[in-house]
Amino acid sequence: MLRDIAFAHFFGAGWLMTAWTMGFKVPNLARRLFGEGAASASLIPVYSEELHNNPEQAQQLANTVVSVVFVLLASIVLIGEVLVLSYYGFFETRTGPRLGLLLCAIMLPYMIMICTVAILAGILNVHRHFATPAAAPIVLNLFIIGSILLTGRFLRIEPERQVFFVAVAVLISGLAQIAIQIPSLRASGVSIRPAWAVRSQGFRKVILLMGPMILGLVVTQINTLADDIIALCFMTEHGYPLSYGAPSYLYYAQRLYQLPLGVLGISLATAIFPVMSADAARKDFDALTRTIARGTRAAIFVAIPATAGIFLVTRPLVSALFEHGSFESADTSVVAWTLSFYALGLTGYFLQQLTTRAFYSLQDSKTPALSAVGAVLVNVVLNLTLIWFLGTGGLAAATAICSYLQVTVLVTVLRRRLGHSVLDGLWAALMKTLAATAVMWLAGAAILLLMKGLAPGRVSDVLRLAVVVPTAAAVYALTAKLLRIEMLSLLTSGMSR
Repeated sequence: MLRDIAFAHFFGAGWLMTAWTMGFKVPNLARRLFGEGAASASLIPVYSEELHNNPEQAQQLANTVVSVVFVLLASIVLIGEVLVLSYYGFFETRTGPRLGLLLCAIMLPYMIMICTVAILAGILNVHRHFATPAAAPIVLNLFIIGSILLTGRFLRIEPERQVFFVAVAVLISGLAQIAIQIPSLRASGVSIRPAWAVRSQGFRKVILLMGPMILGLVVTQINTLADDIIALCFMTEHGYPLSYGAPSYLYYAQRLYQLPLGVLGISLATAIFPVMSADAARKDFDALTRTIARGTRAAIFVAIPATAGIFLVTRPLVSALFEHGSFESADTSVVAWTLSFYALGLTGYFLQQLTTRAFYSLQDSKTPALSAVGAVLVNVVLNLTLIWFLGTGGLAAATAICSYLQVTVLVTVLRRRLGHSVLDGLWAALMKTLAATAVMWLAGAAILLLMKGLAPGRVSDVLRLAVVVPTAAAVYALTAKLLRIEMLSLLTSGMSR
């Protein structure tokens, strides 16, 4: 969040931020695809199984996956550099796209480092070590924030040159992220060395799982990329259907709904994935079903109040965080509008993370892939339809709708495969959560009404958030306790331990 506040202050929401967003998209796509996506997700269930049966083979498998992914991505980076620089030199003449291409060329090698980090993180997660992997993105953000402040505030470098220093900082952060994983791997008894046991049974399982996972993740990323491409193609000078800077508006809105998703939703899915994989490896499907059911209830317990909270403070939230420096009041209105539609899908995004990993724990990557293909097709149709009525909000609404579509398909298949008990306790938890959320929302709305007389401006918005957010959270927690929602006791007992 601090990183994106820095982006907003120095780069704003215009063509410069759009160039940065598009330049970083390719290495970030590789991270999601090969790193924390297909390679890591396909490795965890197989590595868990090997670790349970033969620790030496598990070590060999980990080394082989790291080595193969490193070589594969190094080859892709070399080809990518040639393509990007060729297009930059011979075809592109516009200032913004040329800057985006240069930034992409600088940051392409980062995809090798961050994917290696993601695979090492998956190995550590199987060993029930979560702290160091969780610190890796913090390192990236510290490097980005530090480079932005150093070049922008202290050296006073103009933003058009400043972005290049930030791109180099991204590369350096990749090396730092790898370095911090090594001590934790050694403490877990894992020593990463070059290996090429590509004919082993474990590696073949990983590859068989990885293929459909890559398909599913590719179509999901095409989904995201389609949003940006449509945003770029439909921007017009008069702002209909989309105004200039639309990709930047999408970026800032995505960061805000992804805050609760990343802090809570993906954390839940990351922590629960090794547990589900271990249950599946032991063929204990009753335990697996209970784990999925409890994870679903936990996701709902957090996602629904997070959605209501975003709706409650959308405008003051965007204003307080971003409206300063190069980020203007008009930008706040568009980002807040877009965020409100992204927030509609927050529960769907949470459940996507959980249900997809449930299939991966069963070593079934085909079902999530097929459901993702269907969701992408629907998303593109909705994008091209809704932008004419809702602008950037239409792109966000399409993403939200498709998240529920995919979850519905995945849950239906899980119930057929594992039984109806995968949703045990869901309706009771849902009703109690909705009741607690309603009380929370009324309390927050009452506070905002009382503070309506504050003078307009960023300082007032910060004050509103400082009062409303902790009060609403406390009201929700108290109401959940009175209603005896089990997930509250689960979270508080976990924190006390």
